Amino acid sequence: MIQKVIAEVGKRVVGQSYMVERLMISLLTGGHVLLEGVPGLAKTLTVRTLAETINTHFQRIQFTPDLLPADVIGTQVYDQSNGQFSVKKGPIFANIILADEINRAPAKVQAALLEAMQEKQVTIGGTTYILEEPFLVLATQNPIEQEGTYPLPEAQVDRFMLKLHVGYPSREEEKLVLRRMAGGEPIPVAHVATPQQILAARKRIAELYMDARIVDYIVEIVHATRYPAEAGLAQLAPLIEFGASPRATLSLAQASRAHAFLHGRSFVTPDDVKAIAPDVLRHRVLTTYEAEAEEVTSDAIVARVLEAIRAP
Repeated sequence: MIQKVIAEVGKRVVGQSYMVERLMISLLTGGHVLLEGVPGLAKTLTVRTLAETINTHFQRIQFTPDLLPADVIGTQVYDQSNGQFSVKKGPIFANIILADEINRAPAKVQAALLEAMQEKQVTIGGTTYILEEPFLVLATQNPIEQEGTYPLPEAQVDRFMLKLHVGYPSREEEKLVLRRMAGGEPIPVAHVATPQQILAARKRIAELYMDARIVDYIVEIVHATRYPAEAGLAQLAPLIEFGASPRATLSLAQASRAHAFLHGRSFVTPDDVKAIAPDVLRHRVLTTYEAEAEEVTSDAIVARVLEAIRAP
């Protein structure tokens, strides 16, 4: 079923196998994703196509500086005919939400997503509404245009299971894009999975075998981002402001299980952890001014940690 979904997405999206696989991991774990990349890399197309293949309700929210929280979660509307308030639900009431250019909206709108992302519920007028599963927030942000943007607070960034850096296609992939899009006709995709199948796959992934040594390995990696000196990485201590949170440990374990599942294994290997760790940790390791001055990124710090921690 999963391979069929990937094949259908591949009908429209050329290359970008890294992005597609990571989006599948988010779908199979229920974790949210932050996609960072320049415009025109098929981020929106990929997310929309993924929603189509599993026959779910998709909503795209374009974040702008004048957006209000009610525009996202909904509001109460007064009906003059009966003198009653009724609830008008916002676009958050969908299965897959594309929060386009999330860093263009002010903090109060970004905060409106917090409850939905973490609790899978929203509150309108004192009434709480449970959001239908599967529920995923896939947000994009543009790294090159900072004018008129509001940086995401650390609390919100931590709620994303994965942060992906989406890159340019290769020459051959770009030629294929030209040939495929030359006709200008929309490319149809089939519904090859259902939400029920996705939820069933999540249960299987949660039960995937993880050896105690892999658990120790995951904890050691996350611990090393907080106390690098204990892992023999004292030179990293001045470069790290804050290490990864306990939520990162949980996310790394879940994502490693999903990575193993995608590659047809019934158990988690150290390679699964290594493959997914940069995407889980890059936005959770906060660097100091000293690191910025030395042009050391969180990606570089995570790479050093993975090199230093011995795999079981």
